[in-house]
Amino acid sequence: MSATEKQNQTYITEFILLGFDDFPDLQVPLFLLFLVIYMMTMTGNILVLMLVVANQHLHTPMYFFLSNLSCLETCYSSTILPKLLTGFLTGDRSISYSSCMTQFFVFAFLVGVECYHLAVMSYDRYLAVCKPLRYVTLMNREHCMALAAGAWASGFTISFVITLLMSQMAYCDRRKIDHFFCDFTAVIKCSCSDTFLIEAVASLMSAMCTMLPFLFTVASYILIISSILRIPSETGRQKAFSTCSSALIMVAIFYTALILVYMLPKTYNLTAFNKLFSVFYTVVMPMVNPLICTLRNKEVR
Repeated sequence: MSATEKQNQTYITEFILLGFDDFPDLQVPLFLLFLVIYMMTMTGNILVLMLVVANQHLHTPMYFFLSNLSCLETCYSSTILPKLLTGFLTGDRSISYSSCMTQFFVFAFLVGVECYHLAVMSYDRYLAVCKPLRYVTLMNREHCMALAAGAWASGFTISFVITLLMSQMAYCDRRKIDHFFCDFTAVIKCSCSDTFLIEAVASLMSAMCTMLPFLFTVASYILIISSILRIPSETGRQKAFSTCSSALIMVAIFYTALILVYMLPKTYNLTAFNKLFSVFYTVVMPMVNPLICTLRNKEVR
């Protein structure tokens, strides 16, 4: 790095999140829309947490993992939406360097946790459907705690490594981030350093964080569906499928959005589509997950 680049890096104290400034006439409607979504997200997920804690009948492995998911979604939304809403309301889209790095770290941490957590939930449903006689023994309290802790620890480790590398890069005088939050691809476009190493490490870490849990989740649900199809009675098949259909829908939506965001070519013409798909897994999913996975269940109602 040249001396000039090092000097310029010291003057970068904030970034500008461009967000949805392509639609200047829609700032107020977008503010109201995202405010309603944020309120519904917080209300739904906090309600799920309160119900699971307060009701002894919901102290089961499935609802333990669902309550963990609700806690995850509450933190997830609070990482991105408050800053986005402030930008809509005041027009100030600046974010300090340290806040941007912190936002990315928390965001990447929670995405990693969610990927592993969905895999853990698929494993739980696999044992419930395919190994019902051993389910209580295999999914005891200690085992559930260990699986949940492993998901959180894995997400933290991966996010910490990538964020540490990002913080070592020089950003010079490039300040505009063409996104509504500090996402990895959008941030490193602002760097004037060589990004080969961090992109290689991030690709490896992303594969560990997304592809491995995704393949495990898909394999689990294939085994679950094949086991359900072997049940002789139609009533038994419907009952068994109802225990995992909600989680299957959530997994399909979540990973579809991730693939569309991070697998599409990073061209200017697709930037708007990347933002739109990012809204699905960062804003919409935390709102609908309580409806899909919990509030539609008979026990919760």
